[in-house]
Amino acid sequence: MELPILKDVVIILGSSVLIILLFQRIKMPSILGFLFTGIIAGPHGLSLVKASQEVEILAEMGVIFLLFVIGIEFSIKELARIKNTVLIGGSIQVGGTILLTFLFARLAGLPANQAIFMGFLLSLSSTAIVLKLLQEQGKMSSQYGRIALGILIFQDIIVVPMILFTPILAGNGGNVLNTVLVMLGKFILVLGILFLLARYIVPKILERVVKTRSRELFILTIVVLCFSTAWLTSSVGLSLALGAFFAGLIISESDYSHQATANILPFREIFISFFFVSVGMLLDVSHFLNHFWLLLSLTLGVIVLKMFVVFLTVLIKKYPLKTAFITAFTLFQVGEFAFLLSTIGMRNNLISETLYQHFLAISILSMGITPFLMNYAERITNWLFTITLSEAVRKRLSIYQSQHMEKLKLPDIDAMSDHLVIIGFGVNGKNVAKTAAQASIPYLIVEHDPEVFEEAKALGEPVIFGDATNGVILQHLFVQKARVVVLAIADLETTKKILSIIRLLSETAHVIVRTRYVKETQVILDMGADEVIPEEFETSIEIFTRVLNRYLVPFDEIRRFTNYIRAHNYEVLSAAGESQKCPPQFELHIPDMMIAALPVQQDDGRIVGKTIQESKIREQFNLNVLAIRRNKKYITKIKPDTKIETDDMLYLFGSPENITKINKYIVLKEEIV
Repeated sequence: MELPILKDVVIILGSSVLIILLFQRIKMPSILGFLFTGIIAGPHGLSLVKASQEVEILAEMGVIFLLFVIGIEFSIKELARIKNTVLIGGSIQVGGTILLTFLFARLAGLPANQAIFMGFLLSLSSTAIVLKLLQEQGKMSSQYGRIALGILIFQDIIVVPMILFTPILAGNGGNVLNTVLVMLGKFILVLGILFLLARYIVPKILERVVKTRSRELFILTIVVLCFSTAWLTSSVGLSLALGAFFAGLIISESDYSHQATANILPFREIFISFFFVSVGMLLDVSHFLNHFWLLLSLTLGVIVLKMFVVFLTVLIKKYPLKTAFITAFTLFQVGEFAFLLSTIGMRNNLISETLYQHFLAISILSMGITPFLMNYAERITNWLFTITLSEAVRKRLSIYQSQHMEKLKLPDIDAMSDHLVIIGFGVNGKNVAKTAAQASIPYLIVEHDPEVFEEAKALGEPVIFGDATNGVILQHLFVQKARVVVLAIADLETTKKILSIIRLLSETAHVIVRTRYVKETQVILDMGADEVIPEEFETSIEIFTRVLNRYLVPFDEIRRFTNYIRAHNYEVLSAAGESQKCPPQFELHIPDMMIAALPVQQDDGRIVGKTIQESKIREQFNLNVLAIRRNKKYITKIKPDTKIETDDMLYLFGSPENITKINKYIVLKEEIV
């Protein structure tokens, strides 16, 4: 039996692969590739896709997954920490954009409700594109990167009330007051149910599921939770997207949120691609070409308007002028959530088909310009400063910035950097964590075993639950900013997977790997590890170190010798290194002396009861008495008149032969082995 949707899925995904490969070569975001795929394959392009309704269903699932992941990554605690930038900065940016858009739209002759809705659409920026570009540029922790992130978080939250308010703007909610009250009541009811789920039901379910150690069951549980919550909100008249967002919030407060995100992301990436493709399919190419200059002018107008609002927002928050400019060059585009909102507006007749096509063209053009302006934002800003401000003014601005930097409390979003990452909380992982804590080194731990995870949590360790073979989990550990990563796990294949992902995320992190066997050392080093510690040879080194201690080899010599062995991958100890000898500077010098502790157990009249001088230990046996232990106390100041008594413990220094000679005079024969 042939499935019509299967052919369209193959066309969409196959075309997306080819187009995104091309876009990657020209440094364009993947989202634009999906949009372009929709334009080409859609009804206004080559008409390759026929099952448009089925594609829209897949697109709706993509939106559900997108909002679900946003809900997981969003935390009420995190919001409290960055509330100023998110709430105040976001409110000014969104509110200012809506107000200015409303004024211009009214001047253009649009009704008030449509003018407000256009403000909704244009106030949203692209979270996906902006954050991806900031990560690629390594600017997430920069001042403007943090401000942009805070505003984007607010936009991702405010889109939910916008979705709820859109039918009211269209007059489809009947009496506005009644509609608002009914909607508020439903909202409170759903919140109550979700509170009960989050507090009493979901954590217990997830805990039981995790203890089964079944990855399939965990993924299934997360997906069921996502879609069941979306269905719950939809059944009471609220949106699917709102339910998905709430489901994500429930997961976000659990210990398993990072692993849930890692498992859901592949689903999101697949289904959200259908969403962007479906948006591209809506663009009328002929309309775009026929109104090209008008659309280009409107796009430039929207960019200037959004830049102006963002610029004022950052200045109102008392950030430096340069930061305001660069942030404006970051958040000027129309975002992906505006597409979602626009489809709801179309269903409620808030925008006409012509205005909708104008909006789609403006959105796609502004997204296309984003990578270029963000890449050159700092250069453009510096150029603007050079041509518009005198050198004296620039100096004063620099002084002003330095004076106010200390007063600005930036949200600590990327809190961890230059830290230690410990993968695995077994015996080795615990010991590394203890040492790091004592040395005041900041560290994060990841553990996939639920019982070990609970143990680490009970100890108050900074641990997250997750599978480190997933890159998303490693990103939550800020591996890309870590100074050292320790892989304290035993499985070679797992180690290789984790190591390959670490090297994709960071070339600078110093990776130390623990392995069981020395034969695995070279393979792990070839994959990018900086140091490999095989347990079988480390045990041998520890034993031999203690042997050398007994032979009175100086500590510095022992340390240099063991360092040499480790630096040369244990070749001196391995079978391949049987004929290999250490260089002369690393050869050990074994003294013909030893320190021995001998008990005084018998009295033959030569030593016991006599002083050190009278016993003539030095003259007869060529030995030195270093100390005497008597009644749990140590006599370290040995004088000629110090007397030797029965049950003393003598600490003697001399040759092994002389130590053996004195044995028969002070140690009972039956005790000597």
